[in-house]
Amino acid sequence: MAFSEDSLGSKYKKYFAELLANSHAAAKIDETNVYEKANLKTRTVMNSILAENLLPSSHLEDKENFKAFYDAVKNGKRGLILMEHYSNVDLPEIIYLLENEGSEWAKDLASRIVAIAGMKLNEDNPMVRAWAEGFSRVVIYPSRSLSKVKDKDDVPEEEKKAEELKSRKINLAAMRAMEDCKKRGEVILVFPAGTRYRPGKPETKKGLREIDSYLRLFDIMILVSANGNCLRINPEDTENMLADLVVPDQIVLTASPVIECKKFRKDILDALPEDTPDPKQKTVDRVMEILDEQHERIEKLRNN
Repeated sequence: MAFSEDSLGSKYKKYFAELLANSHAAAKIDETNVYEKANLKTRTVMNSILAENLLPSSHLEDKENFKAFYDAVKNGKRGLILMEHYSNVDLPEIIYLLENEGSEWAKDLASRIVAIAGMKLNEDNPMVRAWAEGFSRVVIYPSRSLSKVKDKDDVPEEEKKAEELKSRKINLAAMRAMEDCKKRGEVILVFPAGTRYRPGKPETKKGLREIDSYLRLFDIMILVSANGNCLRINPEDTENMLADLVVPDQIVLTASPVIECKKFRKDILDALPEDTPDPKQKTVDRVMEILDEQHERIEKLRNN
């Protein structure tokens, strides 16, 4: 496949052989392999790419909030990061900026982050799998992916039922893996929209209803907005990560103050009228509103 000169697949093709040689992540996901520890050999390549494309002014904003979150996790709180999703390097960027912040606490926080990731990153393309495996992940079967299968008229009912059973097994195993992560003092990072934001498609910025469950499972969270984007969706090939366009940019990742998950959720639900349809979605909507407000505040600073 031919890529444009400024695409990820063209600009960094020189790394492909090295990445594939060091890749060992599962090409197919089932209930036995949902937890994947970071492959530091492939992460080294990603760090080289980030070093080339994150402008020197890239930084963590409201750093004291990251530190307060870390301190609470160190003291035994179960920590959740909900992060905006604009780019396929959002996860690598937060790890990279924490590791290079200059403080031991930030490096330790980076080492504790485990992202919730969809099966697509493992199963669609060997190169995408090699990029992704540089970072610790719990792999899930996304509800959106299952819906696509169930909505197809040309898929037999037996096949749909088999796929639904597969999704349940994988996601149950993922829940158990996430519990193990929490017991180890690791931090779970989730992209609440479940997909990258696509300009002109506001539905890609809508939070998933399932995020409400995470608020019940964790003690504290920070909401991290992402301003700047050095790996942008190619409008001519929106589904292929290797076609993404590489654009050096200033990246600013901003953390909200530490939020108590259960109180946050309770305050929202208690304020809703009794006949509110789908109240769980309202908690997620508020998460997305806060992230959007935070994003816009930082964007104004970046443009001044």
